[in-house]
Order: sequence, then structure tokens, then C-alpha cells
Amino acid sequence: MDFLISTAYAQDGTAQQGGGMELIFMLVMFGLIFYFMIYRPQAKRVKQHKELVASIAKGDEVLMNGGIVGRISKISEEKDFMVISLAEGVEITVQKAAVTAVLPKGTMKSL
Repeated sequence: MDFLISTAYAQDGTAQQGGGMELIFMLVMFGLIFYFMIYRPQAKRVKQHKELVASIAKGDEVLMNGGIVGRISKISEEKDFMVISLAEGVEITVQKAAVTAVLPKGTMKSL
């Protein structure tokens, strides 16, 4: 029955030593991939959103995270809240950070 199963022999000599430079190189490559593929684009989006929130003013038409479109009627500078007018006599209070986009003037009338 020995002809169906090959005989396994132990290796002679010392085991191969892994170099430390290959490990360091791989860690640096993973760090660079993480930075350029994940961290940098996310930091750019956060910066753009902060600039957007800082640039909103009374009278701007905005799109909120939940899909609500409205016109800013009042902004609280000391707090992070603003009042959005959805229609004549209908107003809601929302956080400034909930703004997704500033729409062009007249967008609400075309909807």
C-alpha cells in the first residue's frame, strides 16, 4: 500500500528566517493605502461640509439629510440651530449640520 501514499520526509537544515525589512515595507504600504483610499477622501468631505455649513445665510434654499427642502428664515449664531420655512406658516427647527446642499434660488417654486 506504500505505492499510493508518498512518504513525507522532514527538511534538513535550518528554517528560513524572515527578514524584518519585508515586514516594515508591507506595513508602510498598508499605511499608505489606508491614507490615500480611506482617510484623505473622508477628511476632504468633512472639510467641504464644514465650509458649506459656515457659508449658509438667511434666505438660502437648502436640502436637508432627510430630503426636506426649505428656505432658511432664521439662523442662531451662538447655537447650531436654524429655522427652516417649508411653506407659508410652516416652520421647523433643525441643526445646521443636517444641511446636505444649498440649492439655487427659485428651486422651491419650481417644485
